[in-house]
Amino acid sequence: MKRWLGAALDYLPRWLEHQMRVSEQPGCAIAVAHDGKLVLEQAFGHANLAQRTVLTPQHRFRVASHSKTFTTVAIMKLREAGRLQLDDRIGRHVSGLHRDVAAGTLTQLLSHTAGLVRDGTDAGQWHDRRPFLDEAELRADLADGLVIDANARLKYSNHGYGLLGLAIEAVTGEPYGAWMQREIIAPAGLEATSPDAPIAPALPFANGHSAKWPLGRRVVIAGDNPTNALASATGFVSTAGDLARFFGSLSPTAKRGVIGKASRRLMWHRQWPDPYSSLNRWYGLGTMCGSVADWEWFGHTGGFQGTLTRTACVPAQGLTVTVLTNAADGLSNAWVDGALQVLRAHAVHGAPSKRAAAWSGRWWTLWGANDLLPMDGKVLVANPALANPLLDATEFTPDSRERGRITLAGAFGNHGETVRLRHDARGTASEFWLGGTKMLPERRVAKELSAREGRSADGSPDGAAADVDV
Repeated sequence: MKRWLGAALDYLPRWLEHQMRVSEQPGCAIAVAHDGKLVLEQAFGHANLAQRTVLTPQHRFRVASHSKTFTTVAIMKLREAGRLQLDDRIGRHVSGLHRDVAAGTLTQLLSHTAGLVRDGTDAGQWHDRRPFLDEAELRADLADGLVIDANARLKYSNHGYGLLGLAIEAVTGEPYGAWMQREIIAPAGLEATSPDAPIAPALPFANGHSAKWPLGRRVVIAGDNPTNALASATGFVSTAGDLARFFGSLSPTAKRGVIGKASRRLMWHRQWPDPYSSLNRWYGLGTMCGSVADWEWFGHTGGFQGTLTRTACVPAQGLTVTVLTNAADGLSNAWVDGALQVLRAHAVHGAPSKRAAAWSGRWWTLWGANDLLPMDGKVLVANPALANPLLDATEFTPDSRERGRITLAGAFGNHGETVRLRHDARGTASEFWLGGTKMLPERRVAKELSAREGRSADGSPDGAAADVDV
């Protein structure tokens, strides 16, 4: 493993743990794979708040639209075997469809450009108001034809992937779930992955949770319901570790995979942009695509009742990051981006040098926490409360284990000023000074704030926080 990667992996759990603390999310699992091997797998919080069940890396989540990538891999494998072609019309494999729906190609369905309805006229399945559709209900929803012309734009459709599941059944002569388990999941070595729920009761499963409002508290959402004819769009159950390894195996740079390199490249190729999104994302075949700075990634997100998940693979670095959260307001999207920013910063700035390594730890003021991240010849001051903890991070160069100088900071920061690291009689770092600001360990700042709270309780003006012009 590269030395910079080890330093980044050491920081990621500390940052995520702080994010969990400030966001008050129920649970989060993260996994990072490098060149196909897991190098980080950790969980935080609870699988079920009501039962206070501690979340572990072994807990399965509903990973929802990650299922679309699995389904696309299945289509690619059947294509490699000569059993179908991407320009096949769906009507060739699934009979009884509306004429315009039947004319859509597999490529259009895979890339969400077939012009189909997203979730039908009643999407109550996403709110636990009705079961997920069976085949007859799926067909009925598509009986009126297209919503817009095919190939007009990227228009997401779960129903389109439901049709792809029916096509897989028609070509293989087997139920979707059984064929996927034998031909995709097992060959990929995914022991904690299933094509749909429910799973065996003895297996650890992370329940979903509602947002905190409007009740002022989170409600547990079972999330163990089958998705029926939409399993190919949203049914999958998996762990962060399994997803990170599977998506890593889809990288064109991976040595082995369930499908060949040419098929993997085709999946990753950017087919259609989303011009109405500020995120600058594209869709390939069963994959979302985008960039974090100069790191290009592909992957997918997933949203099930009370669960939000995301995976991103960066082929050029051989890295895959998966973050699973079990709340309707989960922060998986932001946390994957943040994790990629942390990894990239370490790759750019290098592994900690001996002098820089002496500057580390989390330091507090009443404004919150700052983390010192030693790199090669420099130290970055991160803000763990941010989704990107290295956003506009101050940099300083240590001259010794006790003094240094700020070499890069924003115009409203402390550019050019000194930093100091003071130690107690035992040689333990006890104070960090950034310019003229003294930062302390958490327990000492907590003591300061508690004392302030005590003074303000009797009405003393000395206890009130002064107005500060920032």
